[in-house]
Amino acid sequence: MRSAIPLLVLLASLPLAAADRGPLAPAMQPFVDKQIIAGAVMIVADKDKVLDVETVGFASLDEKKPMVANNLFWLASISKTFAGTAIMMLADEGKLRLDDPVEKYVPEFKGQQVADEKDPTKLHPPAHLLTIKELLNHTSGIVTPQDKRLKRTDDLLKDEVAQYGTLPLIREPGTKFEYNNCGINTAGRIVEVVSGLAYADFLQQRLLTPLKMTDTSFWPNEEQVSRHARTSKWNEAHTEFTDLPFKPDANQLKKAPAGPKVPLRLLTEQGSAFIGYYAHHYAMPAGGLFSTAQDMARYGQMFLNEGDLDGHHYLSAQAIRTMTSDQTKEIKVSPNESRGLGWFVKMRDTDGPATGSYGHRGARAPAFWVDPKNGLTMVILIESWDLKGKDHENVYAAFFKTAVAKYGKSH
Repeated sequence: MRSAIPLLVLLASLPLAAADRGPLAPAMQPFVDKQIIAGAVMIVADKDKVLDVETVGFASLDEKKPMVANNLFWLASISKTFAGTAIMMLADEGKLRLDDPVEKYVPEFKGQQVADEKDPTKLHPPAHLLTIKELLNHTSGIVTPQDKRLKRTDDLLKDEVAQYGTLPLIREPGTKFEYNNCGINTAGRIVEVVSGLAYADFLQQRLLTPLKMTDTSFWPNEEQVSRHARTSKWNEAHTEFTDLPFKPDANQLKKAPAGPKVPLRLLTEQGSAFIGYYAHHYAMPAGGLFSTAQDMARYGQMFLNEGDLDGHHYLSAQAIRTMTSDQTKEIKVSPNESRGLGWFVKMRDTDGPATGSYGHRGARAPAFWVDPKNGLTMVILIESWDLKGKDHENVYAAFFKTAVAKYGKSH
């Protein structure tokens, strides 16, 4: 399938034959052969059409089930881009400003103090009030999810975020980059306060439904979960490469609150926390979404078209430029990337996407990128527990460089 593939073809539930493949699968096959990844789904699109969709390897190692184009994946931190997008939609409408103090929308942040970094018992007022922008570029200074003072709530975003505001900032806002789910979750709560909608409902009404992202959800149903690619993992002795061997906790299943039940198979992938997420309809802005490659291609095409797709307007071009440009400036992030507002931004071309391109990666190695210079959006979805270091870098570089070389405007 090489050129102008209709989106309906992407729904095919059969693995692609070798003769139908373009350059992507051959570039990734060595990583499957070496058991670095179990498999992947890959899509490359320009602003008008899908250019290529390919699969490689297995959706389940234990079942020897081949990867197919409509397999479902946990997006993990790619979800953060949606929080940035939601905030910028409201900014476009004049309903908030990026420099607004967080306490304007979340009263628990009023009067928040800063803990002395050498002596956390000593508190002082912040040099300036924490802003929405600082939540999204990870310079907020608020507590991190690992803070032992945070208590499990009833899985309501309102209750969870309220706790962040009652605890002191761990440093002055806007002074240091620290990747922090709590900041993104707080931004999601602001979306709720300003829009009057639950965070998931805002995304559904304003993005997912009009973009026809029919498989993107915080709570995939039984049919969607049946297409979920299993997470690959090496055992501790590094002698066996298998599906992740999680098992649902029987006691937690018995104590599950009333409400929608999480599909049992999902618990083997994601753990018991999802029992509460489903029961209480909890949507975590920082990492809760599931999706497919074809849905993410639609999302990327909207950005390539500067905020419009199929006659529907989502964002202004200026909002996109703001959220996907360097928003940390002199604050060091990494040698190759900076942070936008919910996005990574390429400062150097190191693995294929051009300087100035933007995207995000997730905990189990999915990656989504928008490259305006090359006119492409590129999606590679992987479910890997322990893809790290050079292997991590090499997998991405093989995919992105192959995609840009074949389909990019500059080639």
